[in-house]
Amino acid sequence: MDTMYQRGKIQEESLYYEHKKCDGSLTLVGVSTFLPEEHGGDIVIEIELIRSTEGEKGQQIVNVAAFVEAASAATPGAPRLVALQATARERRNVFASLREAVRTRSLGQISQALYDVGGRYRRNK
Repeated sequence: MDTMYQRGKIQEESLYYEHKKCDGSLTLVGVSTFLPEEHGGDIVIEIELIRSTEGEKGQQIVNVAAFVEAASAATPGAPRLVALQATARERRNVFASLREAVRTRSLGQISQALYDVGGRYRRNK
């Protein structure tokens, strides 16, 4: 795991699989074979993207700031984040510590605490 061997192999196999799908050499039932009789070509479905308005974005930022402030006042010193970091450093299962941390900490705070322990993932090029 430390040498990222598994992740590299997964990326290589995924890329190989995607190339085979795109060039048609991989048989996919219902996509490249066994199509319905009335199928006349590519099926195109229009999907409407729904974007947040500036007001909704602003309100969510205010909500997160209020949550962080209320949680910080209730539990100063962030003991749950410290416990989560300790669990990660010891390479134990972080699920239970993570469940405790989400009760009083935001996703950004939890992510930053874990980044402090293990760093950020950088994709191989």
